Amino acid sequence: MTTVGSGKFTYEFIQDWPTLPAGQDLGVVSSVATDSQDRVYAFQRKDPPVMVFDRDGSYLNSWGMGAIADPHGINIVDDVVYITDRADHVAVKFTLDGKPLQVIGDRGVFSDTGCENPGDLCPRAAGPFNYCTELTTSPSGDLYVSDGYRNARVHRFSKDGLLINSWGQPGKETPGEFHLVHSLLVDPEGKVYVCDRTNRRVQIFSPEGQFITMWTGMGGPDNIVRDEEGIFYIAEQADESGDSHVSIWDGDGNVLERWPIRHAHGLEVDTHGDIYLGLTIDQSVDKYIRQS
Repeated sequence: MTTVGSGKFTYEFIQDWPTLPAGQDLGVVSSVATDSQDRVYAFQRKDPPVMVFDRDGSYLNSWGMGAIADPHGINIVDDVVYITDRADHVAVKFTLDGKPLQVIGDRGVFSDTGCENPGDLCPRAAGPFNYCTELTTSPSGDLYVSDGYRNARVHRFSKDGLLINSWGQPGKETPGEFHLVHSLLVDPEGKVYVCDRTNRRVQIFSPEGQFITMWTGMGGPDNIVRDEEGIFYIAEQADESGDSHVSIWDGDGNVLERWPIRHAHGLEVDTHGDIYLGLTIDQSVDKYIRQS
């Protein structure tokens, strides 16, 4: 048995955790999410895009054939699935069994940021969307979208999908400047945590977009989640050491634990405190089972 971490954050590592139907393999797993029953939804860049497993890794079902062109972010809040279809420039809500509930944006229509190569620092920020990356909800019911690979903004919508406001500009240093807005979450107080990936920082804002503070000293943050105890988990791209990491943070921005991992693009924590990583390069899901 391989273990990582220490103290209350000690985990057993299960590599290539899911058991798939005979003859099937996962594609590029962009992200992962869990529902209220701790079923695990692997969001992959092939059909079917959503693969569902129980918490032991047994395959349950799949959905989304032909419905999602370019899977990127997935969240599940109160058993509603929130996804972003990156290259189609839309954010979509689904039921747990794959019925669409709401689409924000116009498929195939992107805003004019002057950016042609995804991941480049865009010449200017613009409205929704241009390679959007993640959709989530908030205690108020407002929806937030990080945007993204060819934009430098966070967009806030009403629950009905009406744009309320946007914030962010392309840049490398000043608060509110972004270079590849890759993921976000909203905590119970309504604060918005934004993964500013290429700038290797998480910026924190009020619900309206006023800058509060930032966390630094990490590899490029791919994904951030928060557990029921208020602890934050970040999947980090390679830092100066060349290693990717999972890091665990308290609400004041202090690092509680960190260990090297296979490159992970998405991360989730279930109600047991177990960690799931969506792997793009290795095309799999790794699991870390909490031991305390």
